Amino acid sequence: MSDHWTKLEQNRSRTFRRPILDLFDDGGRFDTFSAETDGLMLDFSKTSIDRSAHSILLDLAKSSGVAEKRDAMFRGDRINSTENRSVLHTALRASDSQPLVVDGRDINQDVAATLNLMERFCDGVRSGSIASATGERFTDVVNIGIGGSDLGPAMASHALTPYRDGPRCHFVSNVDGAHISDTLKALDPGTTLVIIASKTFTTTETMTNAGTALNWLRDALGEGAAQNLAAVSTAMDRTSEMGIAPDRVFGFADWVGGRYSLWGPIGLPIMLSIGRDDFRDFLSGGAAMDRHFRSASFEDNLPVLLGLVGIWHRNICQYPTRAVIPYDQRLARLPAYLQQLDMESNGKCVSVAGRPLDRPSGPIVWGEPGTNGQHAFFQLLHQGTEVIPVEFLVAAECHEENLKNHHDLLKANCLAQSEALMIGRTLEQATDIAAGLGYSGRELRIQSAHRTFPGNRPSTTLVYRKLSPFSLGQIIALYEHRVFVEGAIWGINSFDQWGVELGKELANALLPMVQGQSVSGKDPSTRGLVRRLSA
Repeated sequence: MSDHWTKLEQNRSRTFRRPILDLFDDGGRFDTFSAETDGLMLDFSKTSIDRSAHSILLDLAKSSGVAEKRDAMFRGDRINSTENRSVLHTALRASDSQPLVVDGRDINQDVAATLNLMERFCDGVRSGSIASATGERFTDVVNIGIGGSDLGPAMASHALTPYRDGPRCHFVSNVDGAHISDTLKALDPGTTLVIIASKTFTTTETMTNAGTALNWLRDALGEGAAQNLAAVSTAMDRTSEMGIAPDRVFGFADWVGGRYSLWGPIGLPIMLSIGRDDFRDFLSGGAAMDRHFRSASFEDNLPVLLGLVGIWHRNICQYPTRAVIPYDQRLARLPAYLQQLDMESNGKCVSVAGRPLDRPSGPIVWGEPGTNGQHAFFQLLHQGTEVIPVEFLVAAECHEENLKNHHDLLKANCLAQSEALMIGRTLEQATDIAAGLGYSGRELRIQSAHRTFPGNRPSTTLVYRKLSPFSLGQIIALYEHRVFVEGAIWGINSFDQWGVELGKELANALLPMVQGQSVSGKDPSTRGLVRRLSA
């Protein structure tokens, strides 16, 4: 165990019972425990991290080689060691004229060329010059993908609804036939563009849904159905077999992981929805966070600070989960997006060297938008037996200027929840309230106990001016780099996902059994379930 971990654990042992509120006796706490870049501010003053722990955490990040590992990533080193790959999703948003050579190629030129192809295609669809097989303008886009090919563009397209001036976007991911059936039944095949997003064009769920969508188009359009198709893939032979024209196929390299891919061709539905200029603003927001991550001192570096808060809560306070609560309805899919980003990246039990970790790694990430969550699970956050750190997100301004009263109420609720989690309500305060309601004696004691809030529950708050393409790009890149920082400190590879593979393999073996073949070589429970589902 490094000296930094020991010091952090000793700090926690000494200060375990100290109320977070007492830390504000230091009049400069808010300024010290917050940081800002390009209008995005992170407040982590409502955590139990004191000045001593703050200093040790910063030293831990430095001694763990976060800066060196960060520089290696941006340089194009093969930091994804189990797959022998570079990790360069940041290049998709860089707009950098300086060459970045990987395997003998300047990938910045490739990125620029692909972006130009995307823009020409999107301009054509949006203008109507690229039309349906019926000659009509496309009014709807159905993106068929799963995981990173779905969560990112679905989340971002919904988040940027105020900027939509192109076709409506719909997303199909689940192999459950209900998903594609419910989506297609409301659409006109003559005005619907179907995008099939699968790098290898072999992903079972995606290709099953793609086959159903193709049949739907062919039933209505005949052999011209391929005119209503596009693909995000590198498998040109497979896309050609489906009849998709080469200029409608957009590929991306293996140095872009699926959950990091919405910045490139996987983001095609986003660009179709909001247009090339706003999409470039989205890329600019991510690039601005990249520059901040690379240049800001650790003391002022938002990804580093957010990552260190995560390390403190997961490893030192031993909180196994964290809740992401955006007080922004258009970020409703952000918690699900961050679930994949965080849990697929850092849900590992071995180090880069293949040795078992000596401390917990990635937490469980979950959440819903506020204020809905307040009427669902906030009871547990406030009075449950487990402490769950909460990460609030809130905009200073809304898009609906005529509904400013709604947004004021939203902001007040966000701030009230973070305050309530921290300050709680003492038994004495609860007793005064219960007594004022007329309770006395034994009933007063019972009612007071139920109205007591333990408080001292940590939260962070991320504040942005307004949810725009630029600020959304900042937020997503911030969380990407936060995941990187935590993984670097834990010494794990945050860029592979071998845990996804075993279930896929077993599903392929089970399919014939579910379809009626004899069940052999399976455990008694699986055999019994197959028989029951096939009865």
